[in-house]
Amino acid sequence: MRLMGGFMAFGHPPMLPVRARILGAMEFRASDHTGPTAWPAHWQRPQWPALAKVRAFCTSRAGGLSGAPYDSMNLGQHVGDRREAVAANRLKLQQVLGVQAVFLNQVHGCDVVALPHGGADGVPADGSWTSARGLACTVLVADCLPLLLCTTDGSRVAALHAGWRGLAGVPAPGAAEPETGVIETFLRDQASLGVAPSNWIAWLGPCIGPQAFEVGNEVRQAFFPGSPSAALAFVPHGAGKWLADLALLARQRLHAAGVTGVYGNDSSARWCTVGNPLSFFSHRRDRVSGRFAAGVWLV
Repeated sequence: MRLMGGFMAFGHPPMLPVRARILGAMEFRASDHTGPTAWPAHWQRPQWPALAKVRAFCTSRAGGLSGAPYDSMNLGQHVGDRREAVAANRLKLQQVLGVQAVFLNQVHGCDVVALPHGGADGVPADGSWTSARGLACTVLVADCLPLLLCTTDGSRVAALHAGWRGLAGVPAPGAAEPETGVIETFLRDQASLGVAPSNWIAWLGPCIGPQAFEVGNEVRQAFFPGSPSAALAFVPHGAGKWLADLALLARQRLHAAGVTGVYGNDSSARWCTVGNPLSFFSHRRDRVSGRFAAGVWLV
């Protein structure tokens, strides 16, 4: 497996002054800007060896209009924020990108949908893909893992929302039982369309880190059928409790499925949504929280 770092450190230890921890440490290239609005310095352009016609982004919690506790670039309509604030934030995103970001109704499942021209928001799914130009496959997160993919020839892009349920293929309460996790489901469907897993590369965005993601035995056991290496992603943390490495679990599953080019989140502290409160929203940390976004599109 090839794992490459995606950007510089997000922040500094919490004891430093607040202004010393502001989000200026994300790595991005201002020259890549394609929209009519300046690219915010605290948003990230993922670093991966995608062709020039593939563009990608990851927002932070800064730079928007939402008030506390959604301050300020909340892009989620379902979290209790004022709808007009979310609408203004989504408009800003579109102005920065210069293309339409298509938002899903994410349900912690494994369905991945194709985006047609003029894709509409709100389709129930946890991932999308497209070969059309000008539509950004987009996922919202606040501890779950945003996973972006593109083909090595730049013909297709995809974005997956990968929480532990989606990765392991465990349905949310009341949902139908999926056959496989969201990564395997997506790659199987693409293979049926003639695109082999080896033709994809992946970028993993910020998520809850391995020092913050405490889970019970049921979560750990969900990853073991067919994946003995998952044991490496769980560290004992008291009776019946474990610290889980969500990004490592995703890297393992991508590698097992045949995707060897994996970039971005290396499970270090700078990628942790819980541990970087000035950079990222976190449901686990704050309970009432906004959502940041990651996405990818073709030009």
